[in-house]
Amino acid sequence: MNLQALLGNFALILFGLTVATGVIWCLDVFYLAPQRRARANLALAEFDARTVRLQTDGIKTEDRVRAALESGMLRQPTWIEYSGSFFPVLLLVFMLRSFLYEPFKIPSSSMVPTLAVGDLILVNKFIYGIRLPILNKKIIQINDPQRGDVMVFKYPKDMSLDYIKRVVGVPGDKILYKNKRLTVNGQALPYVALPDYLDEERLSYSKQFRENLTGREHNILNDENAPSYVQNPDAFPQHELCSYNAEGFACTVPAGHYFMMGDNRDNSLDSRYWGFVPDKNIVGKAFFVWMNLSNIKRIGSFQ
Repeated sequence: MNLQALLGNFALILFGLTVATGVIWCLDVFYLAPQRRARANLALAEFDARTVRLQTDGIKTEDRVRAALESGMLRQPTWIEYSGSFFPVLLLVFMLRSFLYEPFKIPSSSMVPTLAVGDLILVNKFIYGIRLPILNKKIIQINDPQRGDVMVFKYPKDMSLDYIKRVVGVPGDKILYKNKRLTVNGQALPYVALPDYLDEERLSYSKQFRENLTGREHNILNDENAPSYVQNPDAFPQHELCSYNAEGFACTVPAGHYFMMGDNRDNSLDSRYWGFVPDKNIVGKAFFVWMNLSNIKRIGSFQ
């Protein structure tokens, strides 16, 4: 699922704005402001000397004139004032977005019924480790993705795009998908039939099941009219670790990689088609819907 290519560029834009306003803020604090203070002190010294002369001649002066003179000479130029005001805000947003939580918007239905089109979600950026902003290079290891996690990652075929899917295979797992049922490391996953799911946009129903992914339960959809086999998979890196037939596919997940699938199983382009997701592509774990303008009842956490 494409989570808007624009967001991939937004991090770089935000970084550039933060650096630019930060440079201006530092220039003002450490160079321009001291210069303004020095000029103001000279002007005030001259003003005070003139005031003494006037008072000697019996002419009274007002303190507010001195205050207005000092205020005017210390006033920041408009472009510096605005930059200094924006810098702490931009820095805070950049730090929060880079190291703690990042917002995304769900634009398609590949994760229905878990996530709907228009869901605004939060992604935990630090749960899988601390990564350098922009470069997305991990510098501190914390946790590894687990089966069942809903994860945001850089699309392997285009690193400017953010995708979201569910982790169904971790390094070393043997994944078998036969007749639309998953088997992980020889263990067939249990499924519980649920009432059919109504797609309100297409006005069609899909079969709905609760899947237990080695202890993690979530709902999935199947389209009875869609075939079980994977149509035209790419020749992705390490594709020799997968085999395909009329009933589905089997894959062994290589070290440092993850196998991802959408919960809307027959309406999701995922690892079945374009391959494994390397650890370096991980963005974070999705965990909360904080708004959906079309349906505020969707606000809340999800599995």
